[in-house]
Amino acid sequence: MKVLVTGCAGFIGMFACERLLARGDEVVGVDSLNSYYDPALKQARLARLRLNPAFRFQQLDIADGAALDQVFRTHAPQRVVHLAAQAGVRHSLTHPHDYVVSNLTGFMNLLESCRHHRIEHLVYASSSSVYGHNTELPFRVEHDVDHPVSLYAATKKSNELMAHCYSHLFRLPTTGLRFFTVYGPWGRPDMAYWLFTEAILAGRPIKVFNEGRMRRDFTYIDDVIEAVVRVLDQPAQPDPSYDRAHPQKATSDAPYRIYNIGNSTPVELLEFISVLETALGVKARREMLPMQAGDVEATYADTRALELAVGFSPHTPLSAGLRHFVQWYASWRDRTAATR
Repeated sequence: MKVLVTGCAGFIGMFACERLLARGDEVVGVDSLNSYYDPALKQARLARLRLNPAFRFQQLDIADGAALDQVFRTHAPQRVVHLAAQAGVRHSLTHPHDYVVSNLTGFMNLLESCRHHRIEHLVYASSSSVYGHNTELPFRVEHDVDHPVSLYAATKKSNELMAHCYSHLFRLPTTGLRFFTVYGPWGRPDMAYWLFTEAILAGRPIKVFNEGRMRRDFTYIDDVIEAVVRVLDQPAQPDPSYDRAHPQKATSDAPYRIYNIGNSTPVELLEFISVLETALGVKARREMLPMQAGDVEATYADTRALELAVGFSPHTPLSAGLRHFVQWYASWRDRTAATR
């Protein structure tokens, strides 16, 4: 089939495109190629995708509704994987308007195009951040997510609400995926595992927030892509057991679903650093700091709903995933050094 992937030059976006292309789908990718982090990394990801003749690329900002709708009219995709967004909890503390433009206006534009062009299934990225300061672990899709602690999280929760409106009003099948700390080769330079690796190899101290008393459900990129593709292949359906008198949080009598995409194995930050030190063969210098605003102490995904729906849940051990990332990072560092 023909699939539109927004944010195709991003970390998850590139791998999603490659997986779809590998199985024979046509992929139309859009990306703004903005400078939130080094555009050279985005261009390198895009160069990989351009090697496949079944890939088409259009540079645009999804906040431009007319340009986005033109892509739908020109290419007539059947399904959409929406991964374009302004990411990052900390960035949202200092640049809040970026999140309104990309994550709210951009998502609204996407919903409208999906509605008018009769898209069979919209799969979009939500985030584990929506759980806020919820202390009931593991996080289940049935939990309350009405108390976000960052604007980034609030925009992702808003996306879920907006998607439900379109599923209800226009019967647009939508599925939101709450990603839990995705990592791996070709990842984002603003993520802790990249920042730690860069600092350790340079002999600089790493910043360990909340004195290391944080736990994260690190989820390897290959597992994330497997989940994305399996979900894409099963358009959301109305829940036949849905009861309006006792509504469920993650299903509906509309074609609407929400799933957690996490490894279901939370790791303490200090343990994570130890595993990374082993992969690098270098000990880290640690600068212990208090908790940052907008952050949470722990994330832990319950993925039973996902497994029941598509027969899969993430499982890659952290040691294996970090080893793959470190190997890739060494080659990327050599490549970028050679071009300077």
